[in-house]
Amino acid sequence: MASIYDLKPRFQNLLRPITRKLADKGVTANQVTITAFMLSVFTGLNLAFNPTSTLALLLVPVVMFVRMALNAIDGMLAREHDMKTPLGAVLNELTDVAADAVLYLPFAFIPSISPVLTVFVVVLAIISEMAGVVAVQIGASRRYDGPLGKSDRAFVFGLIAFLVAIGLGTGNWMNWMLAAVVVLLAITIWNRCRKALEELESHV
Repeated sequence: MASIYDLKPRFQNLLRPITRKLADKGVTANQVTITAFMLSVFTGLNLAFNPTSTLALLLVPVVMFVRMALNAIDGMLAREHDMKTPLGAVLNELTDVAADAVLYLPFAFIPSISPVLTVFVVVLAIISEMAGVVAVQIGASRRYDGPLGKSDRAFVFGLIAFLVAIGLGTGNWMNWMLAAVVVLLAITIWNRCRKALEELESHV
């Protein structure tokens, strides 16, 4: 299924000149990874303590975009500038999951958004990333299959935050959107597990 992740190569091409400049200045992939995580923590905590603040809500989609850019940059620094390390691999996976949790859980404090659905989304998001990593453990490649990968989740929550900020966050439509996200995450988990097993079978 289609995913925003499919646009990643084009996004990386746009960011490659910035990545080269950072590498030339001695910035490491791990430093970028930690910066993206700290930015997510600050934004999530800010929203948790100010769930009705227009500024806190508008900051979310901006940070979501910046975080996606930083995640792309740290990957390119690691692959294209010989900065791959075991620590980097661990940080990349753990900070992504932790950042998702700290960014999305505060949405439970926004009036008219279901806390239960929000928690369901966060739990399934963690499981979906675990499914992608477990593929490596069984001998397949890291799976990023959709329909609701990390970039897609960022888009959905960024959109919700923006719409709430401009006064369109009333009614049940947001909860229906989160319910749809739950379903799509379940499909994503299934797809990642299925694709990993199919990849193994194709190598037999």
